Amino acid sequence: MTDNLLGDFLRARRASVRPGEIGLVSYGRRRVAGLRREEVAESAGMNTDYYTRLEQGRERHPSAQMLDALSRALLLNVALRDHLYRLAGVAMPGQPVEVVGPVLRQILESYLAAPAFVLNPAMDILATNAMADAFFSVYPRIDNLARMTFLEPVSPQFCVDWTWTCQAIVAAFRQVGAMYPDDSRLQLVIDELNSASVEFAELWRSYTLCAATTDPREFRHPEVGLLRLTYQSFDVRGAAGQRLMLYQPEPGPTVEALARLGLRTARCAD
Repeated sequence: MTDNLLGDFLRARRASVRPGEIGLVSYGRRRVAGLRREEVAESAGMNTDYYTRLEQGRERHPSAQMLDALSRALLLNVALRDHLYRLAGVAMPGQPVEVVGPVLRQILESYLAAPAFVLNPAMDILATNAMADAFFSVYPRIDNLARMTFLEPVSPQFCVDWTWTCQAIVAAFRQVGAMYPDDSRLQLVIDELNSASVEFAELWRSYTLCAATTDPREFRHPEVGLLRLTYQSFDVRGAAGQRLMLYQPEPGPTVEALARLGLRTARCAD
């Protein structure tokens, strides 16, 4: 197996498409059964040298616009187009899915050790597990992670790394904004935060970004004290725009503190 999976896929698809299928007239004898590289490039509206570099693995970061054009030129159906985007490491465009499926809800409910929740591109919290409800109980409403962080007075005390958290949220909005430019809900949240939060407006205006990190983040919960948590973010397959956020406690006091928090929540629910 080569390490040029994107190029292998493009070559295979190019060989399977006949010129007449994309409206090209073929003259004389052809050395290839399918399309020539220059024919794919012309049909996709790109430079032949650029397309050649894609096939040869010398270019590995095509934009979503380039992938969309290649999908049309190579007559890809939805499944093959999705595969092309995955090979290129680019999120496939589409309207975000707002409904959390039953299998994902079951995964959330079975994750008992730490907070877990599902976000859409606008950072609306679509679903939570019981520990996430307890974790976010410091807030009057558990609705939108960005609004909670920037607009609720408790956030700077709850998020020990509040400045970094604010930067991370703005960076995430910049990223998903490029993926979902027509998402009206995302734009609504950004507009609201720009108007209501001086901190958000400054970060947004300055285009301040921060690199993603898995370093532990600290939170100070009024019920159980300091919590040190790492997190992992997973794109939900088959649900465009949804991300599953799984927190993991650092070994030691945080594990015990979360256990106490879960126990208190269970008692309150009885």
